[in-house]
Amino acid sequence: MTYRMVDLIQKKRDGGSFNQSEIDWMIENYVAGSVPDYQMSALAMAIYFKGMNTSEISNLTMAMVHSGKEFDLSDISGIKVDKHSTGGVGDKVTLILAPLVASFGVPVAKMSGRGLGHTGGTLDKLESIPGFNIEKTEAGFIEQVKDIGIAVIGQSDELVKADKLLYALRDVTATVDIIPLIASSVMSKKIAAGSDAILLDVTVGDGAFMKSVEDARILARTMVDLGKSVGRETVAVITNMSQPLGYAIGNRNEITEAVNTLNGKGTAEFRQFIAELAQIMLELAGDKKTIPEILQNLDNGLAYAKFVAMIKAQGGDPTAFENLTAPLKTKYKVEIRAPKTGFITDEKALGVGVLAMKLGAGRATKADTIDFEAGILLAKKVGDKVSNNDLIATLYSNREISEELISEFNDSIVISDEQVHQKEILEIVR
Repeated sequence: MTYRMVDLIQKKRDGGSFNQSEIDWMIENYVAGSVPDYQMSALAMAIYFKGMNTSEISNLTMAMVHSGKEFDLSDISGIKVDKHSTGGVGDKVTLILAPLVASFGVPVAKMSGRGLGHTGGTLDKLESIPGFNIEKTEAGFIEQVKDIGIAVIGQSDELVKADKLLYALRDVTATVDIIPLIASSVMSKKIAAGSDAILLDVTVGDGAFMKSVEDARILARTMVDLGKSVGRETVAVITNMSQPLGYAIGNRNEITEAVNTLNGKGTAEFRQFIAELAQIMLELAGDKKTIPEILQNLDNGLAYAKFVAMIKAQGGDPTAFENLTAPLKTKYKVEIRAPKTGFITDEKALGVGVLAMKLGAGRATKADTIDFEAGILLAKKVGDKVSNNDLIATLYSNREISEELISEFNDSIVISDEQVHQKEILEIVR
């Protein structure tokens, strides 16, 4: 059946609901180029204000899945698991979690994305390893997972063509942070990528798209239901992104923190967080493990060995790890010190993330070039006690670090007399 796009825009503008035929027609014709960007922009804004019901979101997701190639991972034995985060600051979880899960013999077949704005991208971090190649053919991707049990590559251009077009459009029309479009974007890619089970990390707080736990819960429930509706075992965790995750924000320095964590180092809280996520992923694959059993693979070198195997398989230089764990090498370095004694009660993830981008560690636009050495290394986190003049953080950049940028960091830090603590995992949605 043929429709007029202007009629469909008006229908949603006035609060109507689309049937499957209408959604299929819109996506098919948008990918084909017969529906122009300006009309799809108008539709995205109408959806932003009027929303979509469960049936519409499901139909939109599957229409997007069918807009490109779908990977068939059936040649890989076992239950294949995947993980996705809705984005944050200092989020190097995949770098640790994927090899940790793979070290238990569970195949991890993951496609990741790049960073934009204040959120970091797993691919950018991996590319700070000399020689690392994020590109793999479908056959090469499958073969690597069969051989070593893990692959983390860039999103294939052949998958979910509609999402690639829509996301670029949403990014420049202020329609990114709306649940139906986030859910369909994430789940269409995860479904098309072919894994049997999916862990969704839905971040909430200052540095996340979802600012309230209630909104994060709705998004998590929507995506879990979408996954289950097409036969994928899906679990979502709602995690706190009020402050940066871990101590490193950037690219090469996040690899350093990941390598150290994979070698049995890292804070007890961060290790526990990673282990809890790994426990869920292993359970999705039918392998129940205790937290102590999981932590053991961070301490005995098995998880790190999987990480090294992946680096080698994707062209990276494993002998570069000595340099990767060395201090950052930048032209400018500024230490931020505590102006008074007290406790860190807030470390605003958004402000810290935007500052890292301005230092060169991220992109304001997709065309920007990343400086792998630029970034921020925190010395204190929320709940830590500080004395006057204690080191709180160090800023690294090959651009001059102005007083304005230093003030931006200071504006993101709150020191008070009252000690507070923050949980990492707030809820689990099954």
